Amino acid sequence: MKYLLGADFGTTSLKMCLFEENGKLMVSESAQYNLITEGEYVEFPAEEFYNVFISVLNKITCKYRVDAMSIDTQGETLIVLDKDNKPLTNAIIWLDNRATKQAKEIEEKFTVKGIYELTGQAEIPAGYPAPKILWLKENKPEVYERAKHYLLLEDYIIYRLTGKFAASRSLYSSSLLMNIKTGEYIPEMLDYLGIKEGQLSTLYESGEYIGEYNGIKVMTSALDQIAGITGAGVVNTGIMSETTGTALAVSVLTDKLPVWRENLTVSAYYVKKGLYCLLMWAPTAGATLEWFKKNFCENEDYIKLNELAESVPKGSEGLICIPHLCGTVMPANNSEVKGVFFGATLKHSKGHFVRAIMESIAYTIKEYADYISADITEIRSMGGGAKSDLWCRIKAEVLDKKVITLKQNETACLGSAIFAGIGAGVFADTISATERVVKTAKTYTADTDEYSVLYGEYKEKEKNIIKIYG
Repeated sequence: MKYLLGADFGTTSLKMCLFEENGKLMVSESAQYNLITEGEYVEFPAEEFYNVFISVLNKITCKYRVDAMSIDTQGETLIVLDKDNKPLTNAIIWLDNRATKQAKEIEEKFTVKGIYELTGQAEIPAGYPAPKILWLKENKPEVYERAKHYLLLEDYIIYRLTGKFAASRSLYSSSLLMNIKTGEYIPEMLDYLGIKEGQLSTLYESGEYIGEYNGIKVMTSALDQIAGITGAGVVNTGIMSETTGTALAVSVLTDKLPVWRENLTVSAYYVKKGLYCLLMWAPTAGATLEWFKKNFCENEDYIKLNELAESVPKGSEGLICIPHLCGTVMPANNSEVKGVFFGATLKHSKGHFVRAIMESIAYTIKEYADYISADITEIRSMGGGAKSDLWCRIKAEVLDKKVITLKQNETACLGSAIFAGIGAGVFADTISATERVVKTAKTYTADTDEYSVLYGEYKEKEKNIIKIYG
């Protein structure tokens, strides 16, 4: 029996899980940390990332044997090392927006279309590594001149563990430094930034052996979103994942990079050569329900709210919710759009409002699925929304697809453990691995096509409402 550790380095927390090779969870540990924020600057001491990692790892290794491990991380966080491989600055977190001017300069040089065709990224945010490097060049020349290595978080942890500069191609999807089709660095971008390929980590596929730490084999993992869908069993085309947490994330795999078109907002991320993940998201999903509960149903728990919504007919008897309490990002980026409840009458109760919120998120998922025109056979449902049988049924009926929930909630850690197992020779590939270790919980199917009409009516009303309130 091999014991495989998956670590998931999020924005403000680290989660680490140890699994048997059959997918059974042995133990999990976690740690929280606070970012340093000042205006548009968002930072964290790079050394502390490693210290947090070792602290959590030691809690597991003092009691359990670990044969192999893999670490997925947040994307776009930049760490700069000097000639002695010591951090020159705090890590610049992906949320940091200091490089807005430099992002615009890159857009003017390469164009959004050019960047998309090279990297799969449909936008050029300030938080991406390439603009940050350009910012250092223009604003911190003393750091830029002393920089020997530019790393992201996964390769920094791998370096500290093994002494080797190595990273997954998946993680570098949103760096603007890597060609998504070839999986290699982009010479024109490096020239524009004034850096050499030798200052960057060697790129590997997910699940490749890099080295060892205290007898534990260390493998490459992936961007945290890719690790998460891998641990959910989304490893081939035809399966979509949706995570209804505070925000909404929808992912689907494709073997064809969508052709560029004006106003394209969906970015593609590298999974492996010839396989890409299309990722869409909305800033509010479960947050809309949480907001309603906090402000109008403080005496009810979520179980009670589900019971109230269960008794309400499909379509919430004409009450609709526009759930954009923080604007929209996709398919159209519009920070001015507001949230709206429309069609309320004296017959509408708390249950109507709850069901209308649930339906609006299901409609958003369908809108995303239609926008990317993916041939989907089933949906893997994750996040807090997956705990609601009613919400899962609504999603299945709105999309007319099977919705499947999972027994293991820590899908990112499981995904990284799968990559660890591939590198250790436990699994041949992600498909055979997920067939073995990903366990499904419940399956929901559509028993009516009533929502096909309701969805059309909703979209028409939403369009008109956004014209008025957006």
